[in-house]
Amino acid sequence: MALDRWIALILLGICMAYGYAAWFTMDAQLAPFMRRNPIWPSTFPKVLSVLGIAMSLIILLGLEKSEQKIGDIDYRRLADYHLGQALFLLGLMIVYALLLRPAGFLFSTSGFLILGSFILGERKWHIMVPIAVIATVFVWYLVQQVLGIYMRPLPGFVGG
Repeated sequence: MALDRWIALILLGICMAYGYAAWFTMDAQLAPFMRRNPIWPSTFPKVLSVLGIAMSLIILLGLEKSEQKIGDIDYRRLADYHLGQALFLLGLMIVYALLLRPAGFLFSTSGFLILGSFILGERKWHIMVPIAVIATVFVWYLVQQVLGIYMRPLPGFVGG
């Protein structure tokens, strides 16, 4: 069996367990007054489990298969792809998650965007840095001021 079908089989098991929890165990714990609501806390997990099971079955049954195109990934030739870039990006995401609180949102997100674009091959610093900083400040403003969710903008020792 191909790698994509093994992954689909594993995801099918996970989605079935998740669906069982959503359909049977979550609803049993509802308060009596909530049982008359049209949308329950388990509604979104139910939808996710049904969609996950359907997509896994589509892959398992091979309904999505067609001829392999030039842009498709061939798992037998993984060494031909840019695995170094992907692993560096994964490492950068972990470092970003760890630095988000101590370094503050503005510094860590700007650094993540700048280093991430550098890893992916961008070398125009005069374009890369301003775009990363503007995007970071814009997202921070939307989350902080518009949505009202507090995010520490600066490190604690600077006054964040």
